[in-house]
Amino acid sequence: MREVIEIPTAEDMRALGRRIAAGLHAGDLLVLSGPLGAGKTTLVQGIGAGLGVRGPVTSPTFVIARVHPSLSGGPALVHADAYRLGGAAEIDDLDLDSGTASSVTVVEWGEGLAEGLSEDRLEISIGISGEARTVRISGVGARWASAALASA
Repeated sequence: MREVIEIPTAEDMRALGRRIAAGLHAGDLLVLSGPLGAGKTTLVQGIGAGLGVRGPVTSPTFVIARVHPSLSGGPALVHADAYRLGGAAEIDDLDLDSGTASSVTVVEWGEGLAEGLSEDRLEISIGISGEARTVRISGVGARWASAALASA
């Protein structure tokens, strides 16, 4: 699966997150990349809203990871930020893979660091073009071979 979506506003980014969340289930890993201010946390806010988790969903930069329990019996959202981490060994130290089977795990700044958490994952890259954002979603592994989340 590979999709490219143009996102003009922050609310559209949250709406995209809600659409993505509709196709997620426990065990899913999302790896987000993009420059500072691209909208990674805004996208995760939409994912959290779509999953029905306890919020607010804010950037976990200084705490590294936050767990947002489900309010509706669905999977929890584990929201991590790898920006301040020095390498894949520090991702291992966070023990994120211990909860991946029962939660949806989203790792901001995870490119090149978090891929080892799962063979199946969504890689989401956000680019900035003027005021708009370009979101590229690539599914990796059998789980995402025929999925089409964002256009749902």
